[in-house]
Amino acid sequence: MTTTIQETDERLIATLSGELDTAAAKETEKALAPLLDSKGKDIMIDCTELEYISSSGLRVLLAILKQAKSVGSRVVLKNVNEVIRDVLELTGFISLFEFE
Repeated sequence: MTTTIQETDERLIATLSGELDTAAAKETEKALAPLLDSKGKDIMIDCTELEYISSSGLRVLLAILKQAKSVGSRVVLKNVNEVIRDVLELTGFISLFEFE
């Protein structure tokens, strides 16, 4: 699992690559910690190269969403593939996030 974060004037952009499974969740959570201090900037999570997400991975995304909403930021998932979208639908997370 590889995670990168870029900051622009308007938002923070996180790119996820690989499998966000239980083994990778803790390290990914640490890598994404800067998103928890978004200071009102919107957050985009680019899932173009995300191949799989487990319940532990969903927990990481949910923590980011909760923190972002508490400071008035939006979280947008970008380029979600069919496999990830199916997981989001099955778990009810599809209604929590915005998509691009």
